[in-house]
Amino acid sequence: MSERTHRRAGAHSPGRILFRRLFAINGLVFAVGTLVLALSPATVSSPMLLAEIPVLTVGLALMLAANAILLRTSLAPLDALTTLMQRVDLLHPHDRLPSGGNRDLAHLIDTFNAMLDRLEAERGASSAHALAAQENERRRIARELHDEIGQSLTGVLLSLKHAADHAPHDLREELHGVQESVRASLDEVGQVARRLRPGVLEDLGLQSALSALSSDFSQSSGVPVIRRVEADLPSLSEEVELVLYRIAQEGLTNAARHARASRVELSLTAGPDGLELRITDDGRGGVRHEGAGIRGMRERALLIGARLTVTSPPDGGTDVRLTVPPDTERRAL
Repeated sequence: MSERTHRRAGAHSPGRILFRRLFAINGLVFAVGTLVLALSPATVSSPMLLAEIPVLTVGLALMLAANAILLRTSLAPLDALTTLMQRVDLLHPHDRLPSGGNRDLAHLIDTFNAMLDRLEAERGASSAHALAAQENERRRIARELHDEIGQSLTGVLLSLKHAADHAPHDLREELHGVQESVRASLDEVGQVARRLRPGVLEDLGLQSALSALSSDFSQSSGVPVIRRVEADLPSLSEEVELVLYRIAQEGLTNAARHARASRVELSLTAGPDGLELRITDDGRGGVRHEGAGIRGMRERALLIGARLTVTSPPDGGTDVRLTVPPDTERRAL
């Protein structure tokens, strides 16, 4: 960057711009006050007369009031900028302060908005890498559960069956009980592996994966799930389908673990605003603070440009909605 460019950037720095603004406002007030004093019939004697004190007091008060009003109006955008700094959250993007009409402070506001753009882009990139690593680790653990622990338990189960077939009659019942315990453990390992790596999502698609997820959830938690998934959904990328599945999985988990719901509804519909995934329950509701689960859902929603809202209706329960715009159907992580 050349020296001329440095000088130009320094001349348009926020500090110099604010200095010129304040200097111009105060200079205008003093110039107007001096002009009024010069054109008015008022005079100041030496020594000062008592009758002249109220005139000078009124003049000083008017100058201070005019200066205060001009400064307050001029610096009002800084209050709005401070409020934005206090409420900004990278998980709630696109919260910006418009710079139009602020003139001298537009450069400062535009710089802050550009900083938020960079932070959101970096947050999105880092979240994408972290979630991709998380999914890869889930696939690895699921493979190990299925290939190693699952096969080991299957071998134990076959050995127990062989032992029970050749054992004395008084030991067969005990061996059959051990067989059932091992079979139950094998089923639990399979359920954990399916939760870690939704193979049905890769093999049969999103509709079948949500159906299997709802069935597994109802079976494990005892909470019935009313499912409504449209059959003619638009074509979605693998990344969007995975985000929809993971958010549905987290929403159902929260409904059973935190909301203590007795009934859950899960729907996936297509409308003019895009695809909408909705999970509602009749639990306690009242989401006071967002824990790791909800923040994780927000991070996943940001990866595909979707909008996530979590509300508590007046009649109780929790309503989780994910809206995927039509232009994100083929967006990749």
